[in-house]
Amino acid sequence: MLAAAGELFATHGYASTTMQAIAKQAGVAVQTLYFTFATKRAILKELLDVEIAGDTAPVATLDRPWVAQALAAPAHEQIRLLVSATAQIMARVSPILEAVRSAAPVDPEIAELWRTNIHQRRTVLATFAGALAAKTPFRAGIDVLQATDIMLAVLAPEVYHLLIKERHWSEERWESWAVDALTRQLLPDPGTG
Repeated sequence: MLAAAGELFATHGYASTTMQAIAKQAGVAVQTLYFTFATKRAILKELLDVEIAGDTAPVATLDRPWVAQALAAPAHEQIRLLVSATAQIMARVSPILEAVRSAAPVDPEIAELWRTNIHQRRTVLATFAGALAAKTPFRAGIDVLQATDIMLAVLAPEVYHLLIKERHWSEERWESWAVDALTRQLLPDPGTG
């Protein structure tokens, strides 16, 4: 049911996708869909959670093994591992996040879901910025809050969608660009600090 909903949300948008269409796509009765999820928003929220995590395990992002590995790595490697994980997550979730972002201006409940997603991404990235700051000084004038915001901007689903879907960049090109952008924006020039 989630896969069917994801396909419809990605191709037709959230507002244009009905519970009946999801049920038909999933090959289930619409009553089954309502019994399982109650609302279309609940389907979207569950779909986001599963696509971001990559599985249905009830494990928060910051408690996932890749996070511990990245946080323990040296500064440059931490950035590379963060970008690599972000690319994997965005490959799964960017079409759904685009549907959420597009529906947010006209649907208050979806707007709240979008704000929650931004807050969650920022929370994760603040942890990465703090860990990075403990390993190396930032470029002059950058503090942990600014570093978090820079990461949030560079790794934003809107930027990923623009470069991958609209401009047809490869995943490898996006990853290389994001690592380079974060390294240049956050870390001091070699030999200066």
